[in-house]
Amino acid sequence: MPAVSSLIPSRFLTLTAHLVIVITIFWSRENNVLACLPSSYSVEQYNSRDTEMIVALSVTLGMFVIELCGFFSGVSMFNNAQSLISMGGHSSGTVALLFFLFEQWDCTIYWWIFSFCSALPAVIEVILCAAVLGLKKKLL
Repeated sequence: MPAVSSLIPSRFLTLTAHLVIVITIFWSRENNVLACLPSSYSVEQYNSRDTEMIVALSVTLGMFVIELCGFFSGVSMFNNAQSLISMGGHSSGTVALLFFLFEQWDCTIYWWIFSFCSALPAVIEVILCAAVLGLKKKLL
């Protein structure tokens, strides 16, 4: 029983750590945008990549809202499978985004990180919320 009860704070901490890294990248996205551009670039190229990063980070924040709503409402808080998927995705996302931030990886890599580490847990959260709220099923 202690292992199950430790999933809730662990899930919250990994979700929060991933959120903090995304907000940090949002504030300091200029260096990552410059890493996506060739050595000589135009203003249009810069604006295009900057818009791409803003959209990607905004969609990621939207995914966090979905997951936090499901978590704080209690719909998925005590679901062990969702907790493990969320913890795995967000801890991997935290580490990958730290490398993305410090190593200044190409912007296209962010979409891969987003797909596996933010979108996948959020989609499963939506499915779980629909099953619990819409179908009135108990998924413990």
